[in-house]
Amino acid sequence: MGSGQGVRSFLAGSVDFGATDEALSEEHFKAGSAGQRGAVQIPMLGGTISPAYNNPDCPDLKLTQAQLADIFLGKITNWSALGCPARPLTVVHRSDGSGTTFNFTNSLACFSEVWKQKVGVGKAVQWPVGLAARGNEGVAGVLQNTAGTIGYVNQAFLRGVVKPAALQNKAGKFVLPDASSGAAALNNIKLDERLAGEDCNPEGAGSHPIVAFTWILAFESGQGEAKAKAARTFLLWALEEERQQQAAELGFVPLSGDVLKRAKEQVARIKD
Repeated sequence: MGSGQGVRSFLAGSVDFGATDEALSEEHFKAGSAGQRGAVQIPMLGGTISPAYNNPDCPDLKLTQAQLADIFLGKITNWSALGCPARPLTVVHRSDGSGTTFNFTNSLACFSEVWKQKVGVGKAVQWPVGLAARGNEGVAGVLQNTAGTIGYVNQAFLRGVVKPAALQNKAGKFVLPDASSGAAALNNIKLDERLAGEDCNPEGAGSHPIVAFTWILAFESGQGEAKAKAARTFLLWALEEERQQQAAELGFVPLSGDVLKRAKEQVARIKD
């Protein structure tokens, strides 16, 4: 399920832990099982969110931030407007509530005042145009099977004929999503005392402009000794350097430095 339903399940207490690409709000920390049992929010890794497309006739697509917003606003409807051979352009977006969608629309709102006013930011929005698919897997599947499409997915879902577009960043550079550009961007995000933080258009010449942390959500209490110990053991294992490097091999951005240290400290708050 996407982050939207995942957070609802966590607040309902129907799962032992969950994950989200949008940090919990202050209201979330007070709601349902989170308010009763206490909630711990632990960064586990990062990721870039990439404009992804399937168009063999346009192998090295570069997009400005304004062009990306105009595509999803329905203002650009043909690949010729992007300097590619003419063919109809079809947008693909998420159908489910999603932290990926939150971060993508959050950046579009920074890139375009029109997007900010007409569509806005959220885990789910009223898309002006496009085909809907469930999950990163669903969007990647539609892209894979339909030439002439463009959507957005986590970097980990870029494979086969689904290619990333180089996206212009705040410094004016066109960058592809990878561990290096993701880490450059994430290192410019300041996290608060609950380890939440976001930046819709990070600074840095090497930064990819759309990035997000993935947080594990766990309970401080109420799970019993065995389950609390199992959760701590698993999460600390996942934060080890070897596992973080495995995450990089899978297309995610590993944690390092102060963020990694603080994440491990949060795990210790999970009690019986």
